[in-house]
Amino acid sequence: MNVLSLCRTARLSKIANPAMPLTQQLSRLALGTSALAAVVISGLSAVPAQADSPLEALRQHRQRVEWEDKFDQTMESLREMKSGAPTLSPETADHIAVAIDTYSRIVQYGGWGQIRSTGGRPLRIGAKGGEVVDLRKRLMVSGDLEQTAGMSDTFDSYVDAALRRFQLRHGLLPDGILGDSTVTALNVPAEVRLRQLETNLVRLRSMSGFLGDRYVMVNIPAAEIEAVENGLVRSRHTAVVGKIDRQTPILNSKIYELNFNPYWTVPVSIIRKDLIPKMKEDPEYLAKNKIRIFDWKDNELSWQQIDWNTEEATQYQFRQEPGEINSLGSVRINFHNQHQVYLHDTPSKTLFGSDYRFHSSGCVRVQNVKELVTWLLQSTTPDWDRSKVDDVIRTGAREDVKLKSSIPLYLTYITAWANADGVVHFRDDIYNRDGLYADPNSAGLVETQARL
Repeated sequence: MNVLSLCRTARLSKIANPAMPLTQQLSRLALGTSALAAVVISGLSAVPAQADSPLEALRQHRQRVEWEDKFDQTMESLREMKSGAPTLSPETADHIAVAIDTYSRIVQYGGWGQIRSTGGRPLRIGAKGGEVVDLRKRLMVSGDLEQTAGMSDTFDSYVDAALRRFQLRHGLLPDGILGDSTVTALNVPAEVRLRQLETNLVRLRSMSGFLGDRYVMVNIPAAEIEAVENGLVRSRHTAVVGKIDRQTPILNSKIYELNFNPYWTVPVSIIRKDLIPKMKEDPEYLAKNKIRIFDWKDNELSWQQIDWNTEEATQYQFRQEPGEINSLGSVRINFHNQHQVYLHDTPSKTLFGSDYRFHSSGCVRVQNVKELVTWLLQSTTPDWDRSKVDDVIRTGAREDVKLKSSIPLYLTYITAWANADGVVHFRDDIYNRDGLYADPNSAGLVETQARL
């Protein structure tokens, strides 16, 4: 075995265990460090001949070890973040129960320390200072960083990879930068995370029965969609869901129809809250957005016929024409519900790249909607394939397709879950349904409220 393999074996044999008593952890850490040092010293002869000095040889060796670890072990670790098992699987409740045991011991041993605000100066790889040591300690307790990474005050590639892992587990952009949103997530107390797991264990158990051979699940706090077939996730889709004052409802339903190149009929709530104020500011708003006005006998009206200083507009239909700026994008996915919500495409694709995706008026916007639509159609209407979906959308022609058999849809609210690899995920309690914060200024809500 070469020196790089030996070093990696030595590191990986000492994985951080937050539940282990501190004295035993330190003992293991000291043992691992000594063993690793011995391997490094004995393996210096394996360093390439072009090294000019023992110091340069050691530097090159460390770079090679770090490079290999980062791109082999780290990427393998990050791949574990997304399990092929659905969030609502019966096994998920069992994985949460294991996580509860782990987090109970973290709480028992004092939880984790608080990370100081970066003061508008985000930390990233290459930074140095005492705050990096604090970050290392915090990431070690939660198992994101191995203890053998040491307590250096340098923000190295190990800290970078550990922070990205933490960010992925908490639904943040995995940029490896310690900014305000990441600090907020790091500083949610271990006790709160434990209660979050306990709350969601009840939720998962209530939905761990048979959900169907094929179904769609929208996890609202995660702003994520899963298309599930025969117990495995066929595809995951980033979503944009409802604002805190226009929440996406929690419900079980069935998808029964698709509308390609749809009209958008503006809901009364949006006419009242958005459209009337916009028309007061800019009378050309309807024309700019290709929205036409009709009465209930389908007679078209002009905007001048309506008194915009009252709620008269709510008595009419406002219909946006199909096209590139249509709020529903290229396709709308209908399911039975009393809230007038649906899944749909969107022309505002940039929102999918944010780690805060609570912008809609209750409907669910779907990234890569064509993949989901093709999957929905192929199961019930085999004459549809991806090329046909693309062709219909490309023509811009209106077409409604009823599924030959409806597909179950679950709009759920899961803020904590775990997978078979032991990876524990948390999301902001965006609608405050976990009931964990009696004080609205408690950790975890501050960031949420600041974004609204």
